[in-house]
Amino acid sequence: MVMLFEKINQYVAERQAEFDMIPGERQAELNELAKFVAACQNRGTPAQLIFICTHNSRRSHLSQIWAQVAATHYDVQSVETFSGGTEATAFNPRAVAAVRRVGFTIDNDGPAENPRYAVHYSDSADPMICFSKTYDDEHNPQSEFGAIMTCSSADEACPVVFGAASRIAIRYEDPKAYDDTDLETEKYDERCRQIAREMLYAFSLVG
Repeated sequence: MVMLFEKINQYVAERQAEFDMIPGERQAELNELAKFVAACQNRGTPAQLIFICTHNSRRSHLSQIWAQVAATHYDVQSVETFSGGTEATAFNPRAVAAVRRVGFTIDNDGPAENPRYAVHYSDSADPMICFSKTYDDEHNPQSEFGAIMTCSSADEACPVVFGAASRIAIRYEDPKAYDDTDLETEKYDERCRQIAREMLYAFSLVG
């Protein structure tokens, strides 16, 4: 079994203790994600999840990262997480910093305008490679994936996601609204906590 870094493991325990903070309506949305993953397991096929927002810069990356960690924590096998946007920009440095603060080790290289980040969460697992791309980029699965819409703009702009076996809306408020304000760090950390809590909750239902 893959062991998470100790700081991340503690953070996971803290988020699990907050499951009762998730409203019933939100639990129902997260259950749809759990059902898709469970259905893939029952068929013996990988559960490939693409988390989609407009710019693939904040919420979709946070969701990709925490879904993979949640699958690892609950030992849910054959889960592969990805992210994409309706357009490509860059994995925002503020979101990268929020992930670093909770214990991930992150290296980056590649073009300065859209770096590739290697996100490490365990000494015994390959890092996630995170960079901004469109959801239909060649690095993402092209068919039979679960499309998880993480923002209202992408949800409304993509009523149909071609190639998706399932389309599930799990929207998050954008911390971008607080960029360059006194609340910036607090709001990015708040969104990171919420996404971690909810991805952990969803994967706790798989079994």
